[in-house]
Amino acid sequence: MNQIHQSLKESIQGWAKLYLMPGAEERDKSCRFDESLYRRFDTELGIMNVTLPEEFNGAGLDIDATMIAIECLSEADPGMAMSYLSQELLFAHQLYWTWANSDQEIPRRHADILKQKPISGMAMTEPDAGTDVLGMKTTAVAAEDGFILNGIKQWITNGPIGRYFLVYARTGEGRRDISLFLVEAGIEGFSAASCGDKMGMRSSPTGILTFQDCHLPADACVGRLHEGLRPMLRNLGVERLGLAAQSTGIAGTCLSVMKDYARSRFAFGHPIAEFGQVQSMIAMSYAKYKAMKGMMAQTVSAFLEHSPEASIDADATKLFCAGAGEEISRMAIQVLGANGYSAAYPVERLHRDAVLLSIGGGTNEALQKNMTRLLTR
Repeated sequence: MNQIHQSLKESIQGWAKLYLMPGAEERDKSCRFDESLYRRFDTELGIMNVTLPEEFNGAGLDIDATMIAIECLSEADPGMAMSYLSQELLFAHQLYWTWANSDQEIPRRHADILKQKPISGMAMTEPDAGTDVLGMKTTAVAAEDGFILNGIKQWITNGPIGRYFLVYARTGEGRRDISLFLVEAGIEGFSAASCGDKMGMRSSPTGILTFQDCHLPADACVGRLHEGLRPMLRNLGVERLGLAAQSTGIAGTCLSVMKDYARSRFAFGHPIAEFGQVQSMIAMSYAKYKAMKGMMAQTVSAFLEHSPEASIDADATKLFCAGAGEEISRMAIQVLGANGYSAAYPVERLHRDAVLLSIGGGTNEALQKNMTRLLTR
């Protein structure tokens, strides 16, 4: 880790301990997204538009810096980190990257939106098309002066609160005729509703987006028409790496809590850290946590080096880290016993948050299928 990354990590961890962690339990209980606190990610930490150049009000850093931010925020409140991930990776990074890696100039409207850093998100999943993204039914039909968008997207992070969304829609008869569109939430025919109560990640709003004859301007298409599959697949790898960073942050906090508790909790006249069963859980948690950190570092390097293995490595990293984070948070609950099962300690909340990471961004089962297909090709 270079000095810039180390300083970034230390500043975010220190800030999160002071301002993000104290209210995490209350936000979870009330399912409350704290927008004023979220805005401070930018004004006080400067972690919005991390990978964008300075002319887009960005920091000009690499994808590793974003992963550091996601992991550190997830140590305190994975829900707030999830909303950050959605805006930072799924919207800003994807919108900029798609134009930067094309032979087209970014439209001024798109550039201005990026500079504003609005709360935003990405809409791909549908009620009947989650893992099978090519089965999506949302359509964008070309009109004389733009496109007409119709369809429903579900389980969209920042859905009820976002101002802009990158929306994938079918634009032709072919199964791969998919395009990416920039959609503003306030347009006629657009509506957003909450998905309701969730098991975890409760401080991050999740919504259903409905598009009914929404008229989009011609410049709403991001990149070339019918060519949205490439940025979709590329950004799925980035998203999966971000979700693995969330698992790593959750595991780090759970490991810290169980270590401290095992030192201070006495049973039969001895700290429980002296009992073999507890030692096994702590030692295995540490080993898995270090493996998570190693996989994250290796896969980030693959992305930075544009390795052809970056995509499958991202799948493997999310597959392992999601499972390991869930296991470590569960072992933390076991080490703490009844205290771990209660809200007196953060591990029960973190365990509920960890479960989503085996589902979002492609289920573990879908990743196993994708990886096996690639490995046996």
